[in-house]
Amino acid sequence: MNAREIAVYVLINIFKEKSYNNIILKKAFDEHKNIDSQNKAFATELVNGTIRNVIYIDYVINKFSNTNTKKMKPVILNVIRISVYQLLFMEKVPVSAVCNEAVKIVKKKKFSGLSGFVNAIIRNISKNLDAIPMPNKTNKVNFLATKYSYQHWTIEKFLNQFDFETVERMLKANMLNPKISICVNTNKIDKNSLEKILLEEGMTVEDSFIDNNLYISKTKNIAESKAFKDGFFHIMDTSSMIAVDVLDPKQGETIIDVCSAPGGKSFYLSYKMKNSGKIISRDIHNHKIQLIKDSTYRLGIKNIKPELKDATKFYKEDEQIADKLIIDAPCSGFGIVRKKPDIKYTKTSEDIKTLSQIQKDILSSSYKYVKKGGIILYSTCTLFNEENIDNVKWFCKEFDFSLCPINLPYNLNIDTLNDGYINILPHMFNTDGFFMAKLKRNN
Repeated sequence: MNAREIAVYVLINIFKEKSYNNIILKKAFDEHKNIDSQNKAFATELVNGTIRNVIYIDYVINKFSNTNTKKMKPVILNVIRISVYQLLFMEKVPVSAVCNEAVKIVKKKKFSGLSGFVNAIIRNISKNLDAIPMPNKTNKVNFLATKYSYQHWTIEKFLNQFDFETVERMLKANMLNPKISICVNTNKIDKNSLEKILLEEGMTVEDSFIDNNLYISKTKNIAESKAFKDGFFHIMDTSSMIAVDVLDPKQGETIIDVCSAPGGKSFYLSYKMKNSGKIISRDIHNHKIQLIKDSTYRLGIKNIKPELKDATKFYKEDEQIADKLIIDAPCSGFGIVRKKPDIKYTKTSEDIKTLSQIQKDILSSSYKYVKKGGIILYSTCTLFNEENIDNVKWFCKEFDFSLCPINLPYNLNIDTLNDGYINILPHMFNTDGFFMAKLKRNN
């Protein structure tokens, strides 16, 4: 199978099984080990780009097809989808190549009788790229949902929180390919030295406003990088690093990370604490605890203790042992749709209610681990108030905690720092969308 065939195979599985794009892609690459890195990148772009834009792509197809997308066979539909994605979003791919490869796949899958149908739609769209009509902008929900490929309920919730211009900027930012953000392991190496090593390995490196943060590209397989194997960095988004900086860990402290896996925040805590103190990194799944253990070994971390514990339950033996606590709560994930675009189609409004209650359960159980005067960092990678500031206000009302001012070693130009919380929208710094609040246990 070539890159386009793999993309079609993966998309069929994602939409049929409602599976995660990265898991199905990895499975496909494992099954077809002969595919080189360039074609892996092309297949990945086709899959992620198509998922990211699938509602808009189907809208375009339906403008030029007499057969509605809902009535098309999965193979035919997804061949046309990846073809339209190439036409709309990949300028360097020739129209002739798009059409020819689509027809080849259709014939190979034994749908030769439909090859003319597929070819006609693709060529018709290619001739009318500058004349595709959009829905009327007066219906804001339908316009945004179609253009940026979201369910209507999601857009309605966004528009209830933000003005139209902010929502559109946010959605536009979420359509971009995410940068690969890494956190420098300053227990082993400084930022400048790591940058030189990465450049020598052939990567492109871009600086960040955070001391431990770099952006890399032209990476091929990161796991094969010598710098990675030597434990000089781990992958971590800038927004997550800001959250740890909000907590402001100190050397010698005891900190519990109750929803730790895959461990990025705990690792960054260790760097900032210079391998001192004690970091208890918890998760409910054994295989995720093993991931944390493997990473701590690679990174040379000595002060992390992985624990298999449920964040929704209280463990009496840990009462008031922590100076600080991280609750990076399970959430709907609408701040990370650049990386996991399938979230846009698999989540429901009911999921938000369910997750909000789980978050409250975790807050209600976990706060008891913090000493009097201690600090909780509450964070999510979503954008909805029900999972964010509403939960924080509820928590402060129910328990003896207060929001406290946030001091950072860099200027974010966010006006809620003194109020004790930050709502990072994806367009602000071209990062994941992220919410974080700093809560102090009153004496």
